[in-house]
Amino acid sequence: MAKSLRSKWRRKMRAEKRKKNAPRELERLKKILGANADVVMEEVKEVATVLPPKKALERADDCKMDVDNKRNKKTLLDQHGQYPIWMNGRQRKKMKAQRVKGKKKSKLAKGIAW
Repeated sequence: MAKSLRSKWRRKMRAEKRKKNAPRELERLKKILGANADVVMEEVKEVATVLPPKKALERADDCKMDVDNKRNKKTLLDQHGQYPIWMNGRQRKKMKAQRVKGKKKSKLAKGIAW
């Protein structure tokens, strides 16, 4: 798939929708299979891990990322002066222009006017 922002967003949302709908799909599958659901369910358990949505949410809370590098929230630069990996070139250029613009402002003496 392409790497545009729209397609990245759509891919992300589809993944979240899949996660949300997984228990419902499983219930629907069980209902369709009917009487021999236990036999088929064992096969499904071999292929995929089946978790109720509450357990999946609890597991997500426990997994906190340990981030060693500290980022400036305003400039998004880390301690080595690197931008985040997800930031594209255009955004980097814009952020750099804002930083340089702030540095280049020179202070004129109050009494001197040309």
